[in-house]
Amino acid sequence: MSSGQSESNSPEESKYFPEKELPVDEEFTVKFKHNGGRFLYCSDVNDLEETFISILEENDWFEKEAICFEKGLHHYLTDNKIPFNNPANPQFMLCSCESLIAKDGSILFSSIQFLQNKPADLPYHFVVLAKTSQITRSKSDGLRKIKYRYGSDIPSNITTLQNFRDCKSDDFLQYGSVPKSLYLLLLEDM
Repeated sequence: MSSGQSESNSPEESKYFPEKELPVDEEFTVKFKHNGGRFLYCSDVNDLEETFISILEENDWFEKEAICFEKGLHHYLTDNKIPFNNPANPQFMLCSCESLIAKDGSILFSSIQFLQNKPADLPYHFVVLAKTSQITRSKSDGLRKIKYRYGSDIPSNITTLQNFRDCKSDDFLQYGSVPKSLYLLLLEDM
C-alpha cells in the first residue's frame, strides 16, 4: 500500500458493502429497549423466579389482581398470593409469547396468550416470560415457527406488540397501536 492510500479504502470498510448485521439476540435487545421495553436476562429458572418477585415488589403488586390465561404460569401467581381468577381490576398480565422479533424489537403473541382478547382490552402492564430460543430475525420467521410448532392447529388472534411506552407520537406507523408497559424476563435456554 502506498503512503498516499488510507486503510479506509479497503474492501472490508467500503461504503458500498452492506452494513454488518448484529447477532439476532443483540439486535432484538437493542430495538426492544429502543421501543421502551424493560429487558431482564435470567440465567436459570431460580433467577427468573427471583426477578419476577423483584418486579412484584417494585410495583407493589403483591396481593393485587392479575390476568394469566396459561395454566403453566399460574404457579408464579399462586406462589405469590396473587389472585387471577375472574379479576375485577387486574394490575398486570403474566404471559409467555410466541416469538421475539429482532428486526423491529416486537413480541409476537397468539390466542394461546391472549385468548380472543385484543391488546386494548388487556391491562397496561405486562410481564412476559420468554426463552432465548424464541428470538427470530423477522415476523415471517416467527410465523413459520408458529406453523411448525402447532401444525394444522394454528392458534388465532396472532398479533405483535411493539410500543412499550406511552408516547404522543406523530409517527403514522404507530397509529392505532396500544402502548403497554412491558417487562421481558428472558430465560437462557441455549
